Amino acid sequence: MKTLFIDCNPQFEKVFRKVHRADDPAVTVNNHPFGPTDLPRLLDGYAICIDDHSYMPTPQIAQCRSLRHIVYCGTGASSYMDVPALAGLGVTVHTYRGYGDTAVAEHTIALMFACARDIALSDRKIRGGTWQPLEGIQLFDKTLGVIGLGGIGREVARIGAGIGMKVIGWNRTPRPEAGVPEVSIDELLSRADVISLNLSLTDETHGFLDAARVARIKPGAILVNTARGALVDEAALVDALASGRIGRAGLDVFHAEPIKPDHPLVRPDNVTLSPHAAFRTPEASENLLRRALDIVRKVQGYPPL
Repeated sequence: MKTLFIDCNPQFEKVFRKVHRADDPAVTVNNHPFGPTDLPRLLDGYAICIDDHSYMPTPQIAQCRSLRHIVYCGTGASSYMDVPALAGLGVTVHTYRGYGDTAVAEHTIALMFACARDIALSDRKIRGGTWQPLEGIQLFDKTLGVIGLGGIGREVARIGAGIGMKVIGWNRTPRPEAGVPEVSIDELLSRADVISLNLSLTDETHGFLDAARVARIKPGAILVNTARGALVDEAALVDALASGRIGRAGLDVFHAEPIKPDHPLVRPDNVTLSPHAAFRTPEASENLLRRALDIVRKVQGYPPL
């Protein structure tokens, strides 16, 4: 069974070469740009595709006659492909979690600080010739609301508590092992000075922060999303940032990526952006790609390491 890593950028290729073992299955690496219409040509003859963060539209995948497995690097495959529809075509989508919990949590906290102290805005002003000290928000003793208490959410809660924040959490099912006081989602939204979104994107969580829930957020709160853009109603988010209902937002993920320069979330001064980079550390990248290779090994019947 031939395997293609379809979107291995040059930075990732160095990491991939490092973690790929001599006794792993052979993997062909593509590091050239492509579009959806190129998928049938690129995947011709390949049974397995490793996909970092490329869209896999169902009509194009339907033309990939030999494809049987997509190994998506991470948890958010639903943002890039219709997993049930691909299953109907006989293509199994493999995902995995836990490869970069600490990296994503640290980036979440970094965005929280950047928002609280307007770091990105201050940087832009200084580079533009304006010296204007801005008044920020002290985070000590503020309430951090963590939505989703999986591995990443628990790390966010741990770090938040370590800097003196009062941490509360919400999860779809109780997580007593998280060691965080769990409250209703309405209470979390109304109490939290900072809200961290750490949910997986599923049919149930798509649009989780809809207009009604956004309206319940404590006025002036900071919202940080390093999970998936589609967890939030985008129009409601834009309106809440404009009205001040959400005071600041730190966003690493978006409904469509890459986000366009004229998108309404790009313009406001109270939004800090990063390019879906929360897990991008050497440690997390190595874990991510090693886990992908382990799935390829399993699919091809290789013994576990």
